[in-house]
Amino acid sequence: SARSVLDHIQGEDLLVSCYYIDCGMNAFAISPAQLYSNTPSDFDFKLESLAQEFSTLSEFAEHLAANVDIVFPVIHGKFGEDGGIQELLEKANVPFVGTPSNECLRAFDKHNASLELDAQGFLTVPNFLVEKDKLATSELEEWFRSINLNKENGKVIVKPTRAGSSIGVVVAYGANEAAEKAEGIFSEGIDNKVIIEVFLEGGCEFTAIVLDVGTANNSEPIVLLPTEVELQSSISSDIQEDTIFNYRRKYLPTQQVAYHTPPRFPAEVIDCIRKGVSLLFRHFGLRDFARIDGWFLPSPATSLPSSENGVKFGNTEYGAVLFTDINLISGMEQTSFLFQQASKVGFSHSRILRTIVQHACSRFPSLVTSNNAWTALSRKMQSAKQALIIPNGTCKQKAFVIFGGDTSERQVSLMSGTNVWLNLQGFDDLDVTPCLLAPSNGYSSHNEDFSESSRDVWTLPYSLVLRHTTEEVHAACFEAIEPERVEITSRLRNQVMKELERALSKQDWFAGFDITDEQPIKYSLQQWIDYVKEAKAVVFIAVHGGIGEDGTIQSLLESAGVPYTGPGPIASRTCMDKVATSLAVDHLASYGIHTIPKDVRAREELLKSSLVDIWNDLKAKLQTETVCVKPARDGCSTGVARLRCPEDLEVYANALRGTLPRLPANCLSKVPEIQFGNSLSQSNLMLSCTFTLIYIC
Repeated sequence: SARSVLDHIQGEDLLVSCYYIDCGMNAFAISPAQLYSNTPSDFDFKLESLAQEFSTLSEFAEHLAANVDIVFPVIHGKFGEDGGIQELLEKANVPFVGTPSNECLRAFDKHNASLELDAQGFLTVPNFLVEKDKLATSELEEWFRSINLNKENGKVIVKPTRAGSSIGVVVAYGANEAAEKAEGIFSEGIDNKVIIEVFLEGGCEFTAIVLDVGTANNSEPIVLLPTEVELQSSISSDIQEDTIFNYRRKYLPTQQVAYHTPPRFPAEVIDCIRKGVSLLFRHFGLRDFARIDGWFLPSPATSLPSSENGVKFGNTEYGAVLFTDINLISGMEQTSFLFQQASKVGFSHSRILRTIVQHACSRFPSLVTSNNAWTALSRKMQSAKQALIIPNGTCKQKAFVIFGGDTSERQVSLMSGTNVWLNLQGFDDLDVTPCLLAPSNGYSSHNEDFSESSRDVWTLPYSLVLRHTTEEVHAACFEAIEPERVEITSRLRNQVMKELERALSKQDWFAGFDITDEQPIKYSLQQWIDYVKEAKAVVFIAVHGGIGEDGTIQSLLESAGVPYTGPGPIASRTCMDKVATSLAVDHLASYGIHTIPKDVRAREELLKSSLVDIWNDLKAKLQTETVCVKPARDGCSTGVARLRCPEDLEVYANALRGTLPRLPANCLSKVPEIQFGNSLSQSNLMLSCTFTLIYIC
């Protein structure tokens, strides 16, 4: 989130400084470059030499008071959303974005928030609070009985009351297992209070971003288009998982979740969600922005105990709407719900973040003057970006960023392409279009042989790029062109945009929306190349593996006279194939450059020959006791494993024979889960040795 915020708000009109608080609650002023590490642990060990440490949090707050105009807290969970950082800033009189400390504390605790929701007349999910060292199984069993839930196998959700990002959220069956799962959360130190909720079987999860567009301290929340979170069970029969929106499904590439914005709910239900979220924002005293999650239960609301005491907010003709979680600092990574929903109603990443910051500035008289100066420069920069002619009188250079494909590297390609596209948009002299390369027959099956007619390229509107997987983007393209969805989305989008414009037009700093409502367009690969050529555009190739790196796309673009980034067809073809690369490098031996001893085996040979004989032959030829195996024409460590004995080779060969998508952890000696790519079912195996290295291609 911090990296994303930095990427999209910094500019010549805004100076951004970065600060980091580690797990020990030590504060540091860090270089923005540190944010581009994979995880904090990648730079934690460098802090002593590369960062300015503050002796106490109070000293840190004093530094902020003297050196910054406003703080944007991007700490999720404890200390970030429970009022901790907010209280520190309030005591030092430092302006900040977001909700005050007392209101954060009140809304962040899931159990307390649930009690307040119930008191305010909202439908709520039946729940039971468990505190550390105070768990009484008999009381928990009585709660199961009170809500007509079987104490032996009744399905419930067990989660910390004060943690974010679905941390520690698990499913349990029956009172005893629920108690065990609660004790597990306590023992892990996640929280000392746990809430046990009824599992809403048949319910549909949703989440909604709410934006405060009022003036100064007068709150005026407007809810953007909510998102339906569609979950599916694991596609692998050997992996059993409960269908919950857990940490992995929320943040990592997986084919077990799909997002629909707006939800596929009746219009009355969507109106109820938006009205409820707005009421909650006001009631809890939230500021600037937030995300509120809940469930739509398409069944009679009378089945919920909380509806027994009369009419509750959330009852609709079509089912019940329940609100469950209030997120004070919504996730802000590149493809988060904040940006997905904002992009549907005309906001780019930069515009929505700047709108949030500028609204926060309007609450502080000392920042109004600087905010006006910032606004004037921002508008000038925005006008230049929107114009087809840049200030020196020349036309913008058109660029197409292509990503995706159908290899095991397609998800990495999506992340790379999204990052390239978003960053190139920051240049005033470029007009950038994101494009998805996808198999014509979809991702359910793959073409073994490449032909121009076997691949489609979709030009994408802004909002459709913001997904975790290529499968999601591909499915979203088809959903976006369905006539019924087009009509519903357009109507709801216009409604929200009118509400936003009516409120934001009162603000001096609002410069209008910067994203239009476009449709995705599908081309064959050759049609797309012809289109790019006609547009006199340059292509940024961000397709990893397959035809993106083996010279195929390069050859097609070169033949059409279309400029592109990266090496040409011959270099691409050579470097993509590890065998060809090795042979090429062998010619540099006279320059002191050497390759690793290796062997290459056909896939069919491993499947049909004696694996013991092959193993012994490899040991003798490579002079090694263990080997590392990898595909010859794939990347991103796909299919790479260390084999320590003939039995490991047999397991690997059986995976190839069965074309398994992955090998679970511990199938091989001391080896974690192995991901396999498409190329393993189509090509030979390459074996080489460095210490204990073997390659399969």
